Amino acid sequence: MKQGLGFLMVMLSSLLVAQQPHLSINPKIIQAHVTFLSDDLLEGRGTGERGGDLTVRYLETQSQLIGLQPFNGTSYRQSVKIAGLKTLPSSTLSFEGLSSWTPNFGSDIVYGTGATKEAIDIDAPMVFVGYGITAPEEQWDDYKGLNYQGKVVVMMVNDPQPTQAQPRRFGGASLTYYGRWTYKFEEARRRGAVGVLLIHTTPSASYGWSVVENGWRKERSQLATGVGGTDLQGWISNETAQKLFAMSGLNLDQERAKAEKRSFKPVPLSVRVKSSLKSQVRLFEQFNVGGLIPGTDPQLSSEVVVYSAHWDHLGKNEELIKQGKDGIYNGAVDNASGTASLLAMAQVAMAHPTKRTQMFLWVCAEEQGLLGSAHYAQNPLWSLDKTAANLNLDSTNYLGLTSDIGSRGSERSSLGLMAEQVAQSMNMVITPARPDLAGSYFRSDHFNFAKVGVPAFSVESGEDYLEPNAAQKKALKAAYNSQDYHQVTDEIKPYFDWSGMAQEAEFTLRLGWVIGQAPQMPSRKVTQGVR
Repeated sequence: MKQGLGFLMVMLSSLLVAQQPHLSINPKIIQAHVTFLSDDLLEGRGTGERGGDLTVRYLETQSQLIGLQPFNGTSYRQSVKIAGLKTLPSSTLSFEGLSSWTPNFGSDIVYGTGATKEAIDIDAPMVFVGYGITAPEEQWDDYKGLNYQGKVVVMMVNDPQPTQAQPRRFGGASLTYYGRWTYKFEEARRRGAVGVLLIHTTPSASYGWSVVENGWRKERSQLATGVGGTDLQGWISNETAQKLFAMSGLNLDQERAKAEKRSFKPVPLSVRVKSSLKSQVRLFEQFNVGGLIPGTDPQLSSEVVVYSAHWDHLGKNEELIKQGKDGIYNGAVDNASGTASLLAMAQVAMAHPTKRTQMFLWVCAEEQGLLGSAHYAQNPLWSLDKTAANLNLDSTNYLGLTSDIGSRGSERSSLGLMAEQVAQSMNMVITPARPDLAGSYFRSDHFNFAKVGVPAFSVESGEDYLEPNAAQKKALKAAYNSQDYHQVTDEIKPYFDWSGMAQEAEFTLRLGWVIGQAPQMPSRKVTQGVR
């Protein structure tokens, strides 16, 4: 019976793909929006900054111009209350044992508070907890046997690596949510720890120390409502970790090796953290922006297809600006490209409504930990039970047409099959599956929809560029990832080929159209966001 139902769904999906109207996206429209959104005038679209306010006003004005209906009563905005936390230069932190050492903020360590307190004094013992994971389904507990109240836990990022005997543990080579820094902070708080320090390596984090340092030198944000974080949280470089362990008479690499086994036991360090933490605490309001295209079917219009992208980036670096240097994180690719693509898609979709309602949603504070989408998932403006899918765009293809398209995570629901058929209709294939080493599925806004059971994934750039200069384009993408990601150099480049963004946007809109017309919503898996 299940086989028959599956075959029927394949046939229905295939018919819908064949019936699609002309949904072509104009690359010049995307280019125009990206040009404005990544201009210095918008000051890097920072969370809680003037540039962010300008971006919100632009998006709601464009939504009105396109003809979208407000998604929140008469408003295109959803309020998101945020707490901004900035570590002040007067803060101090040292490691105290047989000797005393004060690591340098920036090059050795970055830290701040996860609590909305202006002043916190800490004098706490430290415990190494391996990966800092509690995963009953893996029979794994790195916290076993100790009380963590009043302690600072030190841990690795990523998750336990597969072995020859257990090639699929913790997702095999792919990173699971247990490996994400967000999970590490959450679990430390649940355990009652007063603080948590993550050990950075470029392979385990999938990005260099400069990305961590840039993020923590600025004001960091978290949702102002709900449970906050630990009093102290931050990252230490690998060299700092080696020195810290040596102060306790331990070898970091040996302790890492022990942490790869289920039998690992927490290791108390003979070092204490002493910190006088001074923070600037700012409570402010940001906004998700959204608009609707009502569905045409009397019954199915009560269900919605959500297209999303985050509008924010990293704002500006005042210190660099004072020095006469470029201090604006323009975020042309990340994520003016996705923001602009949604605007272009909405303009086309207005002429081709579907049976289901379509929502175009621009969320705030993604760079601060997916805050805008987390708030929406906790306070949805459309019933989650009536939300058919979320298709997200984050850093779209700036290098030109490809023969493939990325759909990582679509296999977690019936969206995968639909994606394959839509790609085929556009003479493309789905990028072959490979281990998700960086845990990309857990690093963008669709994940908050997935956690509450909505079929969701981020459409990603393809990898097989069409000629001419396909090899050069791959090299340019590698250079962006290593040199421009989260740097002030993420700006419009002379080599940008806007046809790639248009192709990715068209695929997303076509997939949304199929979902919007289908007799049934895609099948959902409540646990799809966990592993």
